[in-house]
Amino acid sequence: MPTIKRNNVMVIVSWIAALVVIIVVFAIWQVTLLNKAHSTFENYYNFRGCTQLLDKTDVSGTCLTKSGEAIKIVKFNDKWYLDGDLPCGFLCF
Repeated sequence: MPTIKRNNVMVIVSWIAALVVIIVVFAIWQVTLLNKAHSTFENYYNFRGCTQLLDKTDVSGTCLTKSGEAIKIVKFNDKWYLDGDLPCGFLCF
């Protein structure tokens, strides 16, 4: 009987380890995807689902999304973000 309990524990540990690996791979994929999206205006434009460019300068741009909403994309610390959604929060002022 102890062998059966030990095998059950090993199966559970294996499933938990597989789940942890899947979560870690997913997290790495998400970080990579976000870093790529923020790296250039074009990448962020596509990431936000823009369909039409309305205006663009070296530090900002405005586009229309698939839903027809106009959004402003701005450059902050050499990365591109949605205006009002900068990583510094209220400290940006």
